Amino acid sequence: MPAPIPLSELTFHATRSGGPGGQHVNTSSTRIELWWNALASPSLTDEERRSLTAALGHRLDGDGWLRIVSAATRSQLKNREAAVARFQRLVADALVPPKRRRKTKPPRSAAERRLKEKKRRSATKAKRRQPPSEE
Repeated sequence: MPAPIPLSELTFHATRSGGPGGQHVNTSSTRIELWWNALASPSLTDEERRSLTAALGHRLDGDGWLRIVSAATRSQLKNREAAVARFQRLVADALVPPKRRRKTKPPRSAAERRLKEKKRRSATKAKRRQPPSEE
């Protein structure tokens, strides 16, 4: 189990939310951006860092920063809690090692069933064809 990432590694920025809200939305900075540098984090081992960048590579910018935005509520505190929860879930899911694939072979009965069905289908289509004309 990986060690939890301390909140001191996270950077928060509060900005104004978009969307409806009247005068309140124009004056309150309730939207939260959470930033975390995965490449420079001292909380990760090299192996964890590799698996995290493999899983979240599409979400990291060129310098290794992960950005999560939350603007679901009108409360800055609730948006911050939501962003942290999403961050924890994202990192935990990324650090779960993938299951190893076990090679399997389909049973002989499946192959026979498939071939039998192909022959039946071929016969059905052959019956639809017109017989060759004898001229």
